[in-house]
Amino acid sequence: MLSLRTVRRVCAAFDTIALTAIVAGLPKPKTRAKSDIAASTGISVNPLAPKQETHMNADEVNSTGPHRETDADTLSGQCPELQLLSEPALIRLKKERDPEKLFLLFRSNAKNRFVVENRFAFEDTVSRLAGTRRFDLIEQLLEQQKALPQGRREGFIVRIIMLYGKAEMPFHALRTFDEMHLHGCPRTVKSFNATLRVLCQTRSYEEIQTFFHDAPIKYGISVDEISCNILIKVMCELGSLESAYLAMVAMEEAGIRPDVVTYTTLMASSYKHDRWEIGDGLWNLMVIRGCSPNLATYNVRIQYLINKNRSWQARSLMKKMVASGIKPDELTFNLIIKGFCRMGEIDMAKRIFMTMHSRRCKPNGKIYQTMVHYLCKAGDLDVAYMLCKESMKRNWFPSMPTIQKLLEGLVSISKEKDAWEIMKLVRGKLEVQDGHRVAYDSPSQHNVCSDPQKAAMEKGDWSES
Repeated sequence: MLSLRTVRRVCAAFDTIALTAIVAGLPKPKTRAKSDIAASTGISVNPLAPKQETHMNADEVNSTGPHRETDADTLSGQCPELQLLSEPALIRLKKERDPEKLFLLFRSNAKNRFVVENRFAFEDTVSRLAGTRRFDLIEQLLEQQKALPQGRREGFIVRIIMLYGKAEMPFHALRTFDEMHLHGCPRTVKSFNATLRVLCQTRSYEEIQTFFHDAPIKYGISVDEISCNILIKVMCELGSLESAYLAMVAMEEAGIRPDVVTYTTLMASSYKHDRWEIGDGLWNLMVIRGCSPNLATYNVRIQYLINKNRSWQARSLMKKMVASGIKPDELTFNLIIKGFCRMGEIDMAKRIFMTMHSRRCKPNGKIYQTMVHYLCKAGDLDVAYMLCKESMKRNWFPSMPTIQKLLEGLVSISKEKDAWEIMKLVRGKLEVQDGHRVAYDSPSQHNVCSDPQKAAMEKGDWSES
């Protein structure tokens, strides 16, 4: 056994360790800044030292010139702490509202990879400049980026092309594609597809056809199914269904197999122009060739059936879709529910609405709008009230005419309390939007919700179904 003397020594050692830990946790006393010590002792302080850098505030970082940002970009690989220097630039870009200052700020950070490689900052800057119609600044900005070292990467040039498309400058995008070799950047079908997609904004059939047929030959690019699908889609949007079908035939002759996107695009255009025989034939052709339809394909066909008031066939098709392992989405349920409501089958619409939860598909604002609108129209005010209240608590507000119809119906059956609950939710929404409190009127008054209607409709907060 240990002696009493040994036990006392062990306890004293533990006390010493505990005291040391407590002292280490105490805040350090305030000392003079390093710059003051250096001034009194004549020792120079390195401005890039990490400890000195942590005391820089946002104003000091923002006041640094382009040379300081370039140095930070150069040294960021060696000192990860210097990445903090790029953060204020991103914040200033986000806050700046003047287009001239925004352009100058982005241009001064042209070599700051934390700004240039940030896709969201790049797109937001171009979008805001396009909103002010400053296309001259957009051109200067993007042309400067092409001359930088990252201009040798095809992925970066594709981003420039897509940004020109976002700014609705398709011919600048075409020029960028044609000049890729000047910056030492190789061309592949990836940049070709990006340019073709942007060029489709011109809605010029001749321009698109010329580029699609001449560019691959000129630059030695082999088109793929994505290229053909882009061409087929723009032909369908221009209303040239026959040319789109011939493009699919030429696609097969070139050894490129049409995929589900090809068939879905052609089917959607066929049903849109009421060419149901072509749409059904494409569906059968797709299945025969072993190309399985996806969710978008089923939704296109279901929408056509709903438009023709064939809701029961649309429901059968949805069952086949589920049996094939494809889960319906909110659009599928909204189409089926709206179809039955338009036919007057409100009970069937309610059953389908209830089955959404069992299929783990939550209803969205459009589905609530459809249900409340047609339930009010059918006089089923109790269910309409329940769904309207549930929708509002999720911040999905039906259109003001629908709410007005529901309030009038509740008052007509002496359910002013329920009408009052809806009234409070509507007024609460308008309080948040207007930034001031509104006096609650009685829902039994004749002009119930008349002022909120005008305020909301003028602001465009809710749209009619």
